[in-house]
Amino acid sequence: MQRKIQKVTAVLKPKSISEFSNLLPTLTTWLKKRKKEIQFLDQDRLRIENIFKRRGPRSLQPLQFISSNDLFKKSDCIVSLGGDGTLIGLAPHAKKNPVPILGINLGHLGFITEFPKKELYEQLSIFLKGQLNVEKTYIYSATLYREGKKIQKSYFLNDAVIGKSNIARMFSLTVECGEEQIYNLSGDGIIVSSPIGSTAYSLAAGGPIVHPHVKAITLTPICPHSLTNRPLVIPDDKEILIRADGSSGICLTMDGQRALEVAEQDFVVIKKEKRFLNLVKNPDKKYFDTLKEKFFHGRRED
Repeated sequence: MQRKIQKVTAVLKPKSISEFSNLLPTLTTWLKKRKKEIQFLDQDRLRIENIFKRRGPRSLQPLQFISSNDLFKKSDCIVSLGGDGTLIGLAPHAKKNPVPILGINLGHLGFITEFPKKELYEQLSIFLKGQLNVEKTYIYSATLYREGKKIQKSYFLNDAVIGKSNIARMFSLTVECGEEQIYNLSGDGIIVSSPIGSTAYSLAAGGPIVHPHVKAITLTPICPHSLTNRPLVIPDDKEILIRADGSSGICLTMDGQRALEVAEQDFVVIKKEKRFLNLVKNPDKKYFDTLKEKFFHGRRED
């Protein structure tokens, strides 16, 4: 049974102003007419207030803001307004309150964002009536250890990448699964991806496409200096340990949005978490149709 929706939090594509100059005031009015509260993140306060100022000083009075740490705690529903990156950026904030997320794509083609901009009000209206389904999308963690001590734990939805942070130069990694060594890898690094992340950087590096309902983790070497270091698909209940073998200038990047420096002899443990995002699903959007549309999008027509 869907929870009662009262507080709707709008999360915006970073930096953009022109795309929201008409959308946000209209959305705010639309929700208020339906006796719903709209709130925004503190980090967007200046940008949003500048947008609403153009509508007159009265428009600023009802605006509500919350911190990103309270995003899932103080929201009944999240509307992600942007592209896949905007929605993926919600993963680190997900905790024990996986409220539903309605992904609205403001670009040309989103893979994870389920609905186009033109359907915002139609689909939001349907959702508020409890007529759309949500689907669990699990989150993964990457924990950095130094001298046996935990340094930092970060979360990702698509992928974690270990690669060079400066000069493009080959380096070595040891990759283990449980108590088994998978391989010693020499090359430009490795991508550890979730099923939905398999169609991102991993695919570009030669990794396989993994259906989102498959319980798997994909390991994709980046430019391996060996014919035997190939992409691997392993069960998602396994922990992956990756150790930097005496190399410096290495970086651990999560979803292309957050980065940590990996020192010599550090190791990273990657695993699937119990926490997840509840993504509102578009009943008219089919996975393989999206695949065909996305990967032929932008090709030159003869």
